[in-house]
Amino acid sequence: MNSGGVRNGTRAAITSPHLRTDRWWLAPAATAAGLLAFVVYSTWRAFSNSDYYAAPYVSPFYSPCLAENCEPMRNGPNWELFGSWWGLSPALIVLIFPLGFRLTCYYYRKAYYRGFWASPPACAVAEPHKKYTGETRFPLILQNIHRYFFYAAVPVAGILTYDTVLAFRNEEYEWGHMGLGTLVFLVNITLIWAYTLSCHSCRHIVGGKLKHFSKHPVRYRAWQLVGRLNARHMQLAWASLVSVALADFYVYLLASGAFSDPTFF
Repeated sequence: MNSGGVRNGTRAAITSPHLRTDRWWLAPAATAAGLLAFVVYSTWRAFSNSDYYAAPYVSPFYSPCLAENCEPMRNGPNWELFGSWWGLSPALIVLIFPLGFRLTCYYYRKAYYRGFWASPPACAVAEPHKKYTGETRFPLILQNIHRYFFYAAVPVAGILTYDTVLAFRNEEYEWGHMGLGTLVFLVNITLIWAYTLSCHSCRHIVGGKLKHFSKHPVRYRAWQLVGRLNARHMQLAWASLVSVALADFYVYLLASGAFSDPTFF
C-alpha cells in the first residue's frame, strides 16, 4: 500500500488513491490556469512602467503613484515618497499591499493550495505529500499576517474610490462628465469593496469578539451584512480579480492610443 500522503497504516485500507469517477481535476486545473493568467498579465503591466494614465483615468495597478518617476496626474494620487533614486516601475511599490492581501486570503489559499500544491487537489482525493505541516512552518506561517494586509487593503480601496470620483471628469479635467471608463471604474471599485469587506478578517473585526449582540445592535447589523458578503467570498474574489485587470487593460488601451473613450455625457 502506498505510504505517501494520507494513505498510511492508520487509515482505511483502500488501495485506490480515490474512488471518484467525475472529472475532479477540472476545477483545480481551471483555478491554476486563471491565476497563472492573472500573474502573467499583472507582471507584464507592473514592469512595463508605461501606458497607465489617460486623463482622467489611472490604472489601479499604479494608484497611488508613490515615486518621483510617475506620470503627473492632475489632482490625482501623486505622492512622491520615493525620490529619483527609485528607477523601477512605481507599480512595484504599491502592488505589494493588494497582492499580499489576496495571497493570504482564505479563499485564495484554498485555490492555490489545490491548484498548484495539490494539498489536496480535490475533496476525497488524497494529497501526494508524505508529510503535512499545514501553516506552522516558513513560509506558510506568514499567512497569519492576513489581517494586517487587510488593514493596508482598506486605504488602498479608499484611494481607488477617489480615482473613481475623478473619473467623472473629461480629458480636459472638467467635472460632470461620464465615459465608458467611468462605468468600468464604478464596477471595479464596487467589486473591490465587496471583496474587501467580505474578508474573514473583516467579519471578525466587526463582530468576532462580541459576547452579547443585543448590547451592540449597530455592530451586529454590520456583522450580518459582512456575513452575507462572506458567503459569496469566492465569487467576489474572482469577480474583483477580473475587474481590476479589465480596468487596467482599459486604461492601457486608452493610453496607448488603441481606443478612444466613448462619452455618455
